[in-house]
Amino acid sequence: MPASVSKELADLARLAREGGLDLSLISLRVKADLLLSTAHPPLDDLTAFNEMAEALLPGIDEATALVLARKLAGWPHTPAPIMAGLAAKGGAVLVDLVRHGMPLTEAELERLAETGGETMRAALAIRPDLTAQAVIMLIAEERRELDLALITNHSAPMPRAAVDSLIARARAEPAYRPGLLARPDLSNLELAPLFLHAGAERRLAILESLMAREALHPSERRPALSATAFGRWLDLASEDRGAAFAAIADHLGGGATLAAAIAADASRDLAALVLTACGATVEEATRFLIRLGDETAHSVERIFALVALMRSAKPAIAFRLAMHIAGIVAVTPQRRGQHQPAMDPSGTPSRAGNTRPEAQPAMSEVLGKIGAKRERG
Repeated sequence: MPASVSKELADLARLAREGGLDLSLISLRVKADLLLSTAHPPLDDLTAFNEMAEALLPGIDEATALVLARKLAGWPHTPAPIMAGLAAKGGAVLVDLVRHGMPLTEAELERLAETGGETMRAALAIRPDLTAQAVIMLIAEERRELDLALITNHSAPMPRAAVDSLIARARAEPAYRPGLLARPDLSNLELAPLFLHAGAERRLAILESLMAREALHPSERRPALSATAFGRWLDLASEDRGAAFAAIADHLGGGATLAAAIAADASRDLAALVLTACGATVEEATRFLIRLGDETAHSVERIFALVALMRSAKPAIAFRLAMHIAGIVAVTPQRRGQHQPAMDPSGTPSRAGNTRPEAQPAMSEVLGKIGAKRERG
């Protein structure tokens, strides 16, 4: 017998000798501790424990019932009548049974997810045996504490409908993002909307997944960006950022949703991506980003990081990624089945013959402009 159990029995014996002790409230706890300390409790002991519980459970107080519930809920040898007797007390006792692993069928899990109160749903959210339907029911409650519990519960399934809801909420709730990015069961494509908040390794994986998707389902080539249109954006960048972002978003078909997302991203990663998606060269996009005159524009480190990002994503990939980040479902137009010889420079409606060269930015010029802006500031 473990020393802790022996000490408890000795203390009980002393209290009993002194008189006035009602052992009915603690005898079940003592017997439960004795059985729990045994790897394989004998059947006779379990039977005796069951008989004792059936006699005493109706009379024990809630505090004792809660202690028993926490001890016995997940113990594989707990007799079914004891579990049922504790569950019959309802309230906090039933919640603790559910939280600590009381065996439940899929139907019971889903019924509790649908009809349970706040504490019951919170207890369900941490269980590893949740069904996909139960997860969807809990997500539908739109409660932050439930969402966070489910996000960190890696044993629970995460059906697509639940992922979509949580990703959408993560756009406005920063606390959701680290947990979602850490889930091993979510694909890089599913996590693409959180690209701006991902680390370098995850970003690379997301880009590679988008490139694989693009290879399987190529996007329609977008019209080339005219020098006139880009000139207007460049003028707006230093005068009215919001109008500049709106013009770029409209060009890509993202409207106000995309414009708001660009404006909200102080890192300017999304601005760099949408400029790349529009077909701007790295040099052109860098000029635009510097013209914004914000904190990013005055940071050499950030400008280098944005240049690296733009070099890593082709326009089609940047477009897909920007739409994911903004939460816009991009409709990919059907490609026309028109043959075009690979070396024919003339171009067709589906393949522009005179494409914009991918000029590399003159970094000395870029850094000089940063310095000039600092001096003017």
